[in-house]
Amino acid sequence: MDTQNSTPDTSVSAPADATAPQQPQLSVQDLQNLAAIVDTAVRRGAFNAAEASSVGAAFDRLNAFLTAVAPSQAAPTANPTV
Repeated sequence: MDTQNSTPDTSVSAPADATAPQQPQLSVQDLQNLAAIVDTAVRRGAFNAAEASSVGAAFDRLNAFLTAVAPSQAAPTANPTV
């Protein structure tokens, strides 16, 4: 009897990085855009009075974070010239 009667494997495997799910990413610029969007929405009256305090509190927290992160983001890498 012939024991070599198996069919060859013709499956194609995808590269590991192509199938890995991508992690969500937010940049400081994204957060600055969100702050601008909230500011514009408040100025245009998109929120009623009952929502204003919670929107304002979230906006304040976002602004505090952006203020704390901004100096570290703006600091250029030092390349001393010799």
